[in-house]
Amino acid sequence: MVHILETLDEYLCSIFTGNDGTAVAVHSVLTIKFGMFLCRKLCNKCSSKLCHNLFNKYTFKAQICWRFHSTRRLEEAYKVVKTKCQSKKLPQDVNPKAVFACNELDLKEVKVYGFDYDYTLACYKPSLEHLLYNLGRQTLIEQYKYPTEISTLEYRPGFAVRGLHYDVEKGVLLKLDSFLQIQFGTVYKGLKALSNDEVLHLYKNRMIPIAYVEGSTRNSSDSHSKMVQLADLFSVPEMTLICNVADYFERNHIDFHPEILFRDIKSSIRNSHPVMHKVVGQNVAEYIETNNKMRPFFDRLVNAGKKLFLVTNSPYHFVNKGMELLVGPDWKDYFDVLIVQARKPRFFTDVSRPIRVFDERSGTHIWDRVTKLEKGIIYYEGTVKQLQELTGWKGHQVLYFGDHPYSDLADVTLEHGWRTGAIITELTHEIATLNNPEFKKNANWLQMLTQLIEDHQDCEDPEEQLVLAKWMGERDKLRHDIKYVFNKQFGSVFRTYHNPTYFSRRLFRFADIYTSNLTNLLSYSVNHTFYPRRGVMPHEYISYFV
Repeated sequence: MVHILETLDEYLCSIFTGNDGTAVAVHSVLTIKFGMFLCRKLCNKCSSKLCHNLFNKYTFKAQICWRFHSTRRLEEAYKVVKTKCQSKKLPQDVNPKAVFACNELDLKEVKVYGFDYDYTLACYKPSLEHLLYNLGRQTLIEQYKYPTEISTLEYRPGFAVRGLHYDVEKGVLLKLDSFLQIQFGTVYKGLKALSNDEVLHLYKNRMIPIAYVEGSTRNSSDSHSKMVQLADLFSVPEMTLICNVADYFERNHIDFHPEILFRDIKSSIRNSHPVMHKVVGQNVAEYIETNNKMRPFFDRLVNAGKKLFLVTNSPYHFVNKGMELLVGPDWKDYFDVLIVQARKPRFFTDVSRPIRVFDERSGTHIWDRVTKLEKGIIYYEGTVKQLQELTGWKGHQVLYFGDHPYSDLADVTLEHGWRTGAIITELTHEIATLNNPEFKKNANWLQMLTQLIEDHQDCEDPEEQLVLAKWMGERDKLRHDIKYVFNKQFGSVFRTYHNPTYFSRRLFRFADIYTSNLTNLLSYSVNHTFYPRRGVMPHEYISYFV
């Protein structure tokens, strides 16, 4: 009997192991189980120690072999997908000066071009953010009697990005996606990043109710939202000042109300604008990016018979200084209508607010009734209703450009049918990041790894679940790395880890086209039609090509 067992052991071992000492085939598991069966039968008839040793040996070998084969298919699948990813040709670079379409726009139908001024015609240098921050901080100390120690809190370039929400109730700055979900890793209280557990403790859920974000019209007694979105570039230094001061209060154990802090800082920044206008007007080249393509851009529109108008919230003397730098002293000759201090978004929503004439020499408005809009005259306040009635410019024949999805674009497209273009200066940085070869590799691998996880996520074997957990860890690191290269704290303006941001959702809804700079339109004819990319819906083919 001992001879039989030794022969069986030698045979099973020859099947179980290959030349490299590893299991060679799935059928070896079955062979070992057959050996265990024979050993069990023999052990029942024999008390030999050899029988028991062989039985234990085959039991151990079966466990090792089964573990190997239960994970081998996942490891092979990973290798195949990884090899495929590495063999793929990287996508072509995105043109950073391109114009991107959210909705089909035929420029042949556009007869009138309208413009905002700040961050649309005039693109500011980072020095303006420092100026606004310092002026706001000074106002907090002098007018609102905040501790003088906050004068040492310096501006942090690149800390915040446009489109974040500030929770005035909880004192938290965070980033939401288009489904009102919080993006973990982008929630800050002061300068401290909150952990996922801390975020869930605050909000109980990753999904924020729409009434909390946007307010509710059903209950007039509680119609105000608890969150404020900071959607223009003027709000970036505002967000940084909020976080710096909140961090100072937290470190020094000073009790404060988050909403009062927010209102005070917002007011201090807003009240600093007249001083900012004066400082910038005295040295426009230090604060405004020069653009030698602006004049050719206006020339082409005028030569094509297009009408031009300007509607801005900024005062005339401030706009005049900037436009003289960008276009020249005769800049007003390009515009058929000029409206300053328009008080947008009220300019687009108010029904009755008289338009007035602004006297350049005295710097004040004239009381005369305005019955027509004349070229070369500066106008003040008014409403879009009056603008349309006095000019006859209506509907799809008007294309208006601005940088703010809400105060510039939302009402004119929803209520008046104007076509709209958004100037998003952050696109330059975003596209430069997208075009980085390392980013492309990581983004490709993230997409393929996610699909691999989805395809194998339903396995129940504990060993396979460990492999999946390893893949999930790799995916989490990739997502963090991709976020980090856009902005260390908050990531991309346009994306959370995989969904569009709340800002993107509103931008794509209210803007027909968007680009990084107004003069990028020089690369397209005045008769060009912009077509949106056909997006793939979740239920459609991944690709129409096999």
